Amino acid sequence: MDKKSKVYFIGAGAGDPELITVKGRKLLDRAGVVIYAGSLVNPALLKGLEADIHDSAGMALDEIIEIIRASFEEGKRVVRLHTGDPSFYGAISEQIERLRDLGIPYEVVPGVSSALAGAAALGQELTIPEISQTVIFTRIEGRTPVPEKEKLSALAQHQASMVIFLSVGMIDKVQDELLQGYEKDTPVVVIEKASWPEERIIRGTLNNIAELVREAGIKKTALIYVGEALRASAEQLKKESKLYDKDFKHEFRK
Repeated sequence: MDKKSKVYFIGAGAGDPELITVKGRKLLDRAGVVIYAGSLVNPALLKGLEADIHDSAGMALDEIIEIIRASFEEGKRVVRLHTGDPSFYGAISEQIERLRDLGIPYEVVPGVSSALAGAAALGQELTIPEISQTVIFTRIEGRTPVPEKEKLSALAQHQASMVIFLSVGMIDKVQDELLQGYEKDTPVVVIEKASWPEERIIRGTLNNIAELVREAGIKKTALIYVGEALRASAEQLKKESKLYDKDFKHEFRK
């Protein structure tokens, strides 16, 4: 066994195969075994690989760990390829705990989250001076519960920019909870499959977004963006930062 072997958890990016990092691409190209996250990872990333490739979509955790363990003991470089960035809803913690128990070293390589790819598709910042300087990444409770203090209705009280994962299938419930904190005319954008060729963008307000999503037939693989900052991609807000203000002094500009 190669004593330098380790398992690499790599963020594949949001969908566009060019959104994987240079480091991630190099490691993927040299992998002996690749376990990838089913339909969420663009198959274009797997083309030309000489590795043994496994789709984890139908696997349980024990099966994934057994493939990793056996491959590692054979001295093969293992890549666990996750969609977006693995630190958001990537389910890597439970895998890492098992690897620690087995004494298998690992490394996490970040990727471009779909939340960031979606903001890029809108062509705007999510933090606008005087409007919002906070971005909340969250999800609504479904089969996976969330802590009571992190319910959407509680987070909505901040009226910050918010990106909601894994929740578009419960859009009516999302709308109801957000209305407990945001105004009815707060901008909402739903982005389906951000950065994929079939990407769709639905714009509305909290008052009508559930209806618009139903009409579009969007039921999964979509992000929900909420907040006043979203007006920046549709109108001139005239809110400028101090960073490039000619009268603002800092260590690089007197």
